[in-house]
Amino acid sequence: MPLHVLTASSDHSVIAEWAGGKAENLHTLTTSGFHVPRWSVLGLDVFAEFCRGSGLDEHLARLLADGRHAQARQVAEDVAGLIEAAPLGARVTEAIALAYRQAGGGAVAVRSSGAEEDGTRHSFAGQFDSFLNVRGLDDVTAHVRRCWASGFSERSLRYRAQRRLPPGTGGVAVIVQRMVPAERSGVLFTADPTTGRTDRQLVSAVHGLGEGLVSGAVDADTVVLDAATGRPLTTVIGDKQERYDAGPGPGCRVSPVAAEDRARCALTPADLALLHETGRRITAHFGAPQDIEWAIAEGTLWILQSRPVTTPARAPEPEGELRIWDNSNIIESFGGVVSPLTFSFAADTYAKVYDGYARALGVRGEQLREVGEWTPHLLGYLHGRVYYNLLHWYRMVRLAPLYPLNRRVLEKSLGVAESISDETADALHPFTPRSGLRARLSQLVRTSVFTWRFLTVRKSVERFHRDFYRAYAIFNDVDYDSLPGDETYRRFRRLQRELIEKWGPMQALDATILLSVGLLALLTRSWLPDAPEWFTWAAAAPAGTVESAEPVRALRELAARARADPEILHLLEHTSDSAAHRALDEAGHTRFLAAVDAYIADYGYRSPDELKLEVPDLHENPAGLFTLLRDALRDPANEGARDRGCEADAYLDEHLHGPRRLLYERVRGKARAALADRERLRFCRTRAFGAAKRMLRALGRDLARTGAIDAWDDVFMLRLEEIKGAYEGMIVHTELRELAALRRRQLAADTALHAPSRFITHGAPYWSGNLERAGWAGGPAARSGARELRGTPCGPGVAEAAAVVTDHPHDIGGGVLVTYRTDPGWVAALPSAAALVIERGSPLTHVAVVARELGIPTVVQVKDATTEIRTGTRLRVDGAAGTVTVLTDPPDDGATPDRHDATPDRHDATPDRHGASAALNGPRTEAHP
Repeated sequence: MPLHVLTASSDHSVIAEWAGGKAENLHTLTTSGFHVPRWSVLGLDVFAEFCRGSGLDEHLARLLADGRHAQARQVAEDVAGLIEAAPLGARVTEAIALAYRQAGGGAVAVRSSGAEEDGTRHSFAGQFDSFLNVRGLDDVTAHVRRCWASGFSERSLRYRAQRRLPPGTGGVAVIVQRMVPAERSGVLFTADPTTGRTDRQLVSAVHGLGEGLVSGAVDADTVVLDAATGRPLTTVIGDKQERYDAGPGPGCRVSPVAAEDRARCALTPADLALLHETGRRITAHFGAPQDIEWAIAEGTLWILQSRPVTTPARAPEPEGELRIWDNSNIIESFGGVVSPLTFSFAADTYAKVYDGYARALGVRGEQLREVGEWTPHLLGYLHGRVYYNLLHWYRMVRLAPLYPLNRRVLEKSLGVAESISDETADALHPFTPRSGLRARLSQLVRTSVFTWRFLTVRKSVERFHRDFYRAYAIFNDVDYDSLPGDETYRRFRRLQRELIEKWGPMQALDATILLSVGLLALLTRSWLPDAPEWFTWAAAAPAGTVESAEPVRALRELAARARADPEILHLLEHTSDSAAHRALDEAGHTRFLAAVDAYIADYGYRSPDELKLEVPDLHENPAGLFTLLRDALRDPANEGARDRGCEADAYLDEHLHGPRRLLYERVRGKARAALADRERLRFCRTRAFGAAKRMLRALGRDLARTGAIDAWDDVFMLRLEEIKGAYEGMIVHTELRELAALRRRQLAADTALHAPSRFITHGAPYWSGNLERAGWAGGPAARSGARELRGTPCGPGVAEAAAVVTDHPHDIGGGVLVTYRTDPGWVAALPSAAALVIERGSPLTHVAVVARELGIPTVVQVKDATTEIRTGTRLRVDGAAGTVTVLTDPPDDGATPDRHDATPDRHDATPDRHGASAALNGPRTEAHP
């Protein structure tokens, strides 16, 4: 009996039996006169024949027998492996070839059509896979296998388990459908999917193919229509920065959308009228509201698929305080899973600093007490990750004048991808707003104080810098392990008072940066409207030497000394990082070791994850320095930094003159000086945290000696207030052991979760389903196959090289460094990078500032960079255009292990770097190292 390869001319009863739910709906649409691209279907019996002929039946039955959804991931991987490797057989091969011919050949979409898919009770929406722009019989065959495997994907198995459905799928049919060269595409809901209201239709639209909308990569236009008349009720214009189109090869080509097209709705009134009428007819034909995928090409509205709207009405949002959580920028300091001690110390520090900032601006009395209600909560700690409690940061910005301008610059400097609404922003205040004369006087005082601090900020920085290092020298020159624990604790409290709590007035520097860079951006937009996007950041780049770049220069000097001595060079290249220091000593290279020790003395606190208390710095474990040094030895290029300030000067000389140039330079000078001073203060912060790290680690060893905790690194599982409680007599020390064990287990579980970069909660964040709705889940994100990614231009220049996707800064070797986030400790690795691609962050992060000075092409805020790009992928990075183009895939496509699978901010494993204590996961250390 021949296998079923079905088309629009097939009898409906045969379609209903063999084609699956999605294909049955396509058949109904086609025979009812709607424009549907040419298609054919490999029936359910084709998959059944494949299973019988390859011997998969028994394997699948055994894998699915117990239905344990806790093992869904392993089952899915095993099934996919079996389907990928099993022989097709002659009959199945012929059926696939026939289906491809009947669809017209050329570029096609290959879509799964499950036996139970698109039903009225269970839609299985998004559970099975579809693939666009597949060309050639071999690729079609490979993607048919992937569609079959998607019927047993982890998400599909979990979907079935949640709805108490049996694990067997009933089979998967596969649609092969002619690609439509869509000019515009999207989704039409003929009832509101969130409320179930049938008097509304909801249309989402993008330019090009709908892949950008479905994947969430493109911010679409959304129009709500009156279901009866088709009249638009509300229209929200999405950003639509990119469009997806069929490329010359498999997958989609991503290209920018022109500014004028982004600013207006992708759909014309005629398009909306046609969609409304078509949606009304399809709803009437199926007798129920529909979720319709559509595309417009050459004036024709094509219907790609339709399914019932089965999404239940969304439950009302929980009552309680609205909070917006965002990890933009904060991941530069606290990436991935961090210990409870690191978070509680950071939160305590932020609270003290910004309370001091409010005092420095003249806030007093009841207003200061109100400020004290939110400054302790500037940060949040959710499943082991640190987030900004973002609305409080807007309150903090409002302490200074020019709030509308400063909040926009805050968003840009933090790298916040989504602005809050003006209505929400206007409702935020640092304290209860008053009216009348007292309110105006209070505002006048704050404005006057801020203006004075703004004008004298350089003197304040110099004074703080001098006083800081005088105090720091006292705290740094101590062996805390030799002191009694209570003495170390007393000095730690003193460090908080004398170093950290005095930082508050220095936050006027951040406000100065916001104001001066904001004004610079306004002047650039007004007077230099054609300036490239990177120009403002280059113009604001600090003049002269940036202190954050000093470790780079010092490392280059070390590398040059090593290259000048063949014996040292050979030793470094053939000795492990952990043994290098001892090997140099035994070989008698005392002068070179003195230079190494001098580097560690000067910059030992500047290391990857330097603000994480659980990660040792170079003072404690110098192996990390030899890792960076070896990388610098491999790539002596990039020695001469290109001066981006000179590039900005040249552009200004050509395009801006007279009084405007004088004013522009005055504002520019303020911005450049403020950014340079910020880098100096960030070095102070690094050293203050380094001193605190030494003290708290010593306290851990003291608590282990007394038996309060089992091992010294259990101290990282405690909160700062619990350590204080132990030494102040406010907590029974025997409680600490159980607390540490409990939190270690919890962090191990948290590590497996995928953490969203931004989400909202109402009321208590962990309650009422807040985090579940926010998308906290296990497992990595899937690739879309995009060949070009876009981000924020940060450092101009073009580079082509192989990608190195990594979560720690070494082994770059002249490649394009691709990472989810960076921290200041990465700067020493920059000289060996051809270009820098960062998924999160902003143009004002430390690494971005230093990369500009070093002349390294840099693009930040590149959405899904560490998902879409794999190590070995050859890239072209254009730092001026903000584009990252995939030139070629890794040689062994699909076999190269992905470096980013260990990236802590994406999948949140926290590796034990450079011999770090395994405080968060991994082997335990001894109580007395």
